[in-house]
Amino acid sequence: MRLYRTFERDTSRPLAVAIGFFDGMHAGHWEIARRTRALRRPGWRSGVLTFSNHPVAFLRPGEEPPLLMTPEERIVAFARAGYEECFFVPFDASVATLTAERFMEEVLLRRLRAGAVVTGATFRFGHRRGGDVAMLSRFCAEHGIAFRAVDAVCDASGERISSTRIRALIAAGKMQEADALTAFPYEVRGIVERGSGRGHALGFPTANLRVPPKLLPPDGVYAAVARYDGRDYAALVSVGDNPQFGGTERTVEVWLRDFHYTIYGHQLAVREWRFVREQRRFDDVEGLVAQMRSDLAAVAFPAYG
Repeated sequence: MRLYRTFERDTSRPLAVAIGFFDGMHAGHWEIARRTRALRRPGWRSGVLTFSNHPVAFLRPGEEPPLLMTPEERIVAFARAGYEECFFVPFDASVATLTAERFMEEVLLRRLRAGAVVTGATFRFGHRRGGDVAMLSRFCAEHGIAFRAVDAVCDASGERISSTRIRALIAAGKMQEADALTAFPYEVRGIVERGSGRGHALGFPTANLRVPPKLLPPDGVYAAVARYDGRDYAALVSVGDNPQFGGTERTVEVWLRDFHYTIYGHQLAVREWRFVREQRRFDDVEGLVAQMRSDLAAVAFPAYG
């Protein structure tokens, strides 16, 4: 997949392009990707136009939603979805002030040479969200551009799948329900860094993860699958501020079953989070250790290969 940081491209080949932020790449986003590929004609390219930062982070800093994916994870997901070109453009003043008319004329028609455009049914665009799918549909019809507005995809119960809904499930610790709405289980990747060493002293050596800015489940202990160097391990994950030892900083610590390596500076990925218990302060360290031993029952299944 070719990656662009601007709206400029070689326009010798028309483009079938999907437009949206696509955080989480859930079933609805994959349907948009499928429709985009289906509209591509021989000699065309398929692409996705999105932003490297959430528009709300620029327009109303501090009000943006917590993200389900890092920028790097979204780029990887776009490649998996089959897009051949990705326009990963910073949302800044030059974009925020583009009127809907200028976006259609300058970006879609002239810079991208769009031959087909696909969006969600509630898509809005342009300065002060002045454009909608009705406006875009008329423009495309006038210029011989195929256009599809894709309705929301629903789950088996008929409820709409959305990034907002997935964020709410993760924020509530309902990780299995969240995983059911996405193409891949929710994953948190981080670099292993040195911690206090307290886990090792207690007989439960943990990998302390420096995690990127993205949504984490609530504080607590979780059973999970940790992936390192191409192999999966059963794991316990502690998220929180270490109340037993008066911690003040929120950390993510991962204990891996059948793992005996020192991996400071290496990346670890954690997925398939399943809630075990809340974090709490025990009367003494012995009580904490006893609870940790009890927690091992949550990963009492064969090691992953």
